[in-house]
Amino acid sequence: MKKLSLAKLNDFFAAIAAKQALYLPVNNKVGKADFTKWTAGTEMSKALNTVRSAKDFFFPQTENLMDFKMEGKNIEVIDSREECEDFVVFGVRACDAASFAILDSVYLVDPVDSYYKNRREHGTVVTMACGKPAETCFCGTFGIDAANPAGDVTVWEVADGYMLRANTEKGEALLAATADLLEAGDEKAVEAAQAKTREIMAKLPLAGLTFDGVGVGKTKELFDRPEWKTLSESCLGCGTCTFVCPTCQCYDVRDFDTGNGIKRFRCWDSCMYSDFTLMAHGNSRNSQVERFRQRFMHKLVYYPDRNNGTFGCVGCGRCLARCPISMNIVKVAKTLGGNK
Repeated sequence: MKKLSLAKLNDFFAAIAAKQALYLPVNNKVGKADFTKWTAGTEMSKALNTVRSAKDFFFPQTENLMDFKMEGKNIEVIDSREECEDFVVFGVRACDAASFAILDSVYLVDPVDSYYKNRREHGTVVTMACGKPAETCFCGTFGIDAANPAGDVTVWEVADGYMLRANTEKGEALLAATADLLEAGDEKAVEAAQAKTREIMAKLPLAGLTFDGVGVGKTKELFDRPEWKTLSESCLGCGTCTFVCPTCQCYDVRDFDTGNGIKRFRCWDSCMYSDFTLMAHGNSRNSQVERFRQRFMHKLVYYPDRNNGTFGCVGCGRCLARCPISMNIVKVAKTLGGNK
């Protein structure tokens, strides 16, 4: 366990940024936190979480895949990727850190997504334990400990600075590179910070939430439930829930004529959109109730069925905070599962 004094925080950031790109939560013009590249004078946000998750670093919203050059009947396929730089993401919360395992289960299995894999290999994740969890948090439902997040390095904020623990070889390398700024730390300070966080978590409105009524083997039981119509009738199909979600992984692939060739790119897609899974014959989900059901059945049933009971949610609470009609996965799970 190492300690970084508050006075040396900016020196710590500068030491990291001197060798690789560093990103951390920074307040934007409207006072919300976004992950932003650190430069001298950048001030880290005190917000609990960023508007969008750290998923963006490994699965960006838009990404060029390849280019095509055509001359007559000849087509040249060009790998347009540039080598990904080494980078550090600082201040990732426990929920977002847990989401990476879900994304890995999709993109790092055969056939491996080399674009995603490349970013994962180049990125170092520094997590920060939550000091003041919000009323929308329910990560504990999925066994995630907000007081002890995973990651390459885990950080706890204490009275006069930060405590740091390396969890992986990447984490050990990062702390070794900044060793002259660190000193030996007392684990008792971490234990006190953890106890405080867990005490807050136990008192939150969603502290007793369970997903026992949904999950593995519930497809037949839940698919035709009449509640889907009532739950979805106010849904705008805006896709906000999918774009702020750290575990959503759907994308579309498009070709764009640049006038000097074709550029193929992918971009995030949402199962809440009317043209999602649009094929030559049309769309297999023509109503909003069908699209709404697909999203939540995937999170609550289909994904657990294929992944040893793991839900496709990490309880970050972003969909609770951002949905314009206040519809979210908690309401769906409670309605369908009859849970508390």
